Amino acid sequence: MGGDHGPHVTVPAALNYLRKSDNVDIVLVGLTDVIEAELRAHKASVSSRLRIHHASEVVTMDDPPALALRSKKDSSMRVAIDLVKSGEANACVSAGNTGALMATARFVLKTLPGIDRPAIATILPTVKGHVHVLDLGANVDCTAEHLLQFAIMGAMLVSAVEHKPSPTVGLLNIGEEDIKGNEVVKQTAELLRASNLNFYGNVEGDDIYKGTTDIVVCDGFVGNVALKTSEGLAQMIRTFLQEEFGRNIFTKMAALAAMPVLKAFKRRVDHRGYNGASLLGLRGVVVKSHGSADVYAYENAIARSVEAVRNGVLHRITEQMNLLHSSTSAGAKS
Repeated sequence: MGGDHGPHVTVPAALNYLRKSDNVDIVLVGLTDVIEAELRAHKASVSSRLRIHHASEVVTMDDPPALALRSKKDSSMRVAIDLVKSGEANACVSAGNTGALMATARFVLKTLPGIDRPAIATILPTVKGHVHVLDLGANVDCTAEHLLQFAIMGAMLVSAVEHKPSPTVGLLNIGEEDIKGNEVVKQTAELLRASNLNFYGNVEGDDIYKGTTDIVVCDGFVGNVALKTSEGLAQMIRTFLQEEFGRNIFTKMAALAAMPVLKAFKRRVDHRGYNGASLLGLRGVVVKSHGSADVYAYENAIARSVEAVRNGVLHRITEQMNLLHSSTSAGAKS
């Protein structure tokens, strides 16, 4: 029910995904009459693979997380996460209020063993393909241990869904040298070097889009600023191109000639194809879609959740944390 468009996007996205995948079932959680009306508008109805689970409340985009958690216990967001906890659903996908989703998911599902805080991880395009970046806003203040946990979760996510046995991990910093950065970043680098992860070393902001590493790790404050800056830059470039190509009859003719290139460029940088941020570290799969997502973007968020479930991301993170604790305990005893 959440996001900027609610069921007008989530319902047709679910229908589209079901047509493309014959071994996934979807539960639409929310106000039954609203969802049924949307299904009728698309000439669809409930079936053995698509059902409705009623929830009487809706978390708005402006609701404070504490209010959503305490006062809206029958919201579509809360009920969907409850279904994951009970095992009735394997994953929850929401375009709703990010703070409320994180707070509710953490309260209901709890964190995996050895994980102190969940992190938001998403995919960004690069010149080499794409990169996974975390955290993107769930944790503003982090310790070195938290960042190490983020690195482990990110590495296990990439290892699972992309079948890379040893993905590279980069630590976002203000320089590549070991002496650069604040104390938390320096301590994190030491922990990463001592871990069994494939630690590349420090990376700078431009390395994100160069595709220098498979994973980039940072705290939520830095990550969110980097993400929003990137989104703003992309919008600025788009605006500039539209203005320049529409300046006069000659530039409009040039735009027509360049249309195939422009369309190809748009496909490569289209953020909708990368929609769906994983809330890693929880005892269940939860994927956050962008609030402004359209049908195509929301389909991709559903696909992200399916990939995480099928490739056992939670199990891989748990195993890796167990290995970390085992090695730490052995080192302490020796």
